[in-house]
Amino acid sequence: MNSDHISLHNKQFEPYLTADQLATAIGAVAARLNQDYAGQQPIFVSVLNGSFMFTADLLKAVTLDCEVCFIRVASYEGTSTTGKVKEVLGLTEELAGRPVIILEDIVDTGHTMRMLLETLGAQKPASLEVATLFLKPDCLQHPLEIRYVGLSIPNDFIVAMALIMTAWGATTPMCIKQSEKGASCWLAKIRWRP
Repeated sequence: MNSDHISLHNKQFEPYLTADQLATAIGAVAARLNQDYAGQQPIFVSVLNGSFMFTADLLKAVTLDCEVCFIRVASYEGTSTTGKVKEVLGLTEELAGRPVIILEDIVDTGHTMRMLLETLGAQKPASLEVATLFLKPDCLQHPLEIRYVGLSIPNDFIVAMALIMTAWGATTPMCIKQSEKGASCWLAKIRWRP
């Protein structure tokens, strides 16, 4: 694959992480969760839309008796964070007394995660942790303890878990990064032109 041929919304991208590298990172997070939550029944709270593929792949490797639910929040306009988080779709599950793990594809500024930790923590779960595929430590604007991190990455604009569609119709999951600097991560389906 020629990196000059990956284009999305008039921006040029290059391969960043392969499907195997993503699977290895996700597998390592799952192994830690399986060990740390053995004998418990955690509830995973997946943050839509970005984390749905991470959640699906992670839960394939989680061997725990668990539950998953979804919450939708937004803090981005285009490719920049607004710094303000708006809850779009609420949580209906009871979290009191239960171990809760928030699943996010990427934690960059920490605005969303700080709000979620405060909001979900108010429901008095037995424990509240975060598992993320990507962490941008140089971008964090809030002190957060994130226990489960797949990969720490620099502050590059990336498309996490992208499905690269080849000219032959096959898809290849991978992570791509924009050729120029940015500060966000999002999910997309793009076409690769060989």
